Amino acid sequence: MQARWIGTQGYEDALSLQRALHESRVAGDIPDTVLLLEHSRVITMGRRAVDSHVVSDAATLAAAGVELRETDRGGEATYHGPGQLVVYPIVDLRGLGLGPVTYVAALEQAIINTLGIYLVEAHQVSGRTGIWVDGDGVDPGEGNNPSGRKIAAIGVRISRGVAMHGLALNVSTDLSMFNHIVPCGMPGLNVTSIEAEQGAAPPVKIVAEELAGKLSVALGIRYDGAVDVATAPL
Repeated sequence: MQARWIGTQGYEDALSLQRALHESRVAGDIPDTVLLLEHSRVITMGRRAVDSHVVSDAATLAAAGVELRETDRGGEATYHGPGQLVVYPIVDLRGLGLGPVTYVAALEQAIINTLGIYLVEAHQVSGRTGIWVDGDGVDPGEGNNPSGRKIAAIGVRISRGVAMHGLALNVSTDLSMFNHIVPCGMPGLNVTSIEAEQGAAPPVKIVAEELAGKLSVALGIRYDGAVDVATAPL
C-alpha cells in the first residue's frame, strides 16, 4: 500500500484524481493507494441524499464559503472542511478477499484504533455506518438516532472490485458547519471531533499518518509506514 498526503483540495479536483487512480488500480498499473487530505468547505450529497437534507439556502451557503456537490458515493449528505481528515482508499477488494460489509467494518476499526491514540473512546453502532463517541452502540431503529455523538462518517463506492471514496474523521472541524445539513440523513444528529472531546487536537496530517498505519493493519495490506507528500497530480 502507498499513502499520499495531498493537503487541502477542492472536492472536484480530488474526485477527478480518485477516478484516475481507480482506473489505474483496476488495470493493475498501481498498488493499493490511500489519499489523505482535507477538503475546502463543501457539502457532498451521496446517492441516498435528498434536497431536504440541505437546510440552508444557496445564499447562506455562499456567505459561509460552502460549495454544494453531488457525488456517487454511498450515503446521504455530509460536510467536509478544514480540520477534518478525509481518507480515500483506492484498494482492490477482490484481491484482499473483502466484501462491502467487511470492508466498511475494517474502515471503522481503523478509525476506532486511531482515536484510541488520542484517548477518545469510540465505537461502532450495529446497523449504522460511521463511528460514535459515548452512547450504547445500539441501533434504535428507523427514524431514531443512536445515542452519543458521531465523530466519523463513511461513504464508499465499489466498482469492478475496486473501492473509492472512504471516510471523514472530525479532528478540529468547525462543527457549526453541520448545521447547514441533516447529517447522514439523521435529523438532530449530534456530531463531535477530537478537539471537542479532548479540548485540543493534533494537526490533521499527524492524525492522517496514524490512520494510514491502522488502516493497513485493518485491511491486511503490507505498508512501510511512509506517507508521501504530493500536492501535484500523482
